[in-house]
Amino acid sequence: MPLSRVDPAIAEAVERQTAAMRELSRRAFPEPEAVPDDAPTPIEQARAERRRQAAATETAALRRARAAAGAGLALDVVRVVRRGVVRESP
Repeated sequence: MPLSRVDPAIAEAVERQTAAMRELSRRAFPEPEAVPDDAPTPIEQARAERRRQAAATETAALRRARAAAGAGLALDVVRVVRRGVVRESP
């Protein structure tokens, strides 16, 4: 439509309505925080935590195995830990 036929009051109302809708949209759907490209993803963080927990479990089991070495239980505990099964020795 040529500009000469556009009512200035209607154009201003459309601009105000558009601005209001954009503001409502911004409030309803805020931009997520910027994350650096080299930051770990949540799945990577979970995997790293599981690896830390597994390493701590293995370290504790090996410590128990070394303490029980005099009783002849060490090899059984080490085999169990290496298979991923942790159990208490008698």
